[in-house]
Amino acid sequence: MKIKKGDKVVVIAGKDRGKTGIISRAFPQTKQVLVEGVNIKKKHLKSRKKDTHGQVVEKPHPVHASNVMLVDAKTNTGTRIGIVRKDGIRVRIAKKSGQEI
Repeated sequence: MKIKKGDKVVVIAGKDRGKTGIISRAFPQTKQVLVEGVNIKKKHLKSRKKDTHGQVVEKPHPVHASNVMLVDAKTNTGTRIGIVRKDGIRVRIAKKSGQEI
């Protein structure tokens, strides 16, 4: 996966298409990412004690990494990611503007 935790991304497919957010967690084995404010689902929780009530909690769920695209800082639009070696170190660059990420 070329996107990491802390990257600003835009959703390019699915019900939340067009929304932007920051990756809060990445799951490389399943190629999924957790984006803040995207793919929010409601979970109904049962009461666990006698004197408490059940409730409905909104919880973010992971999105596949192929459905998000990195936001270029210069143009503020989605861009692909390239990897270039500089002084023996791998560096990610934005394909649209050529800037380092």
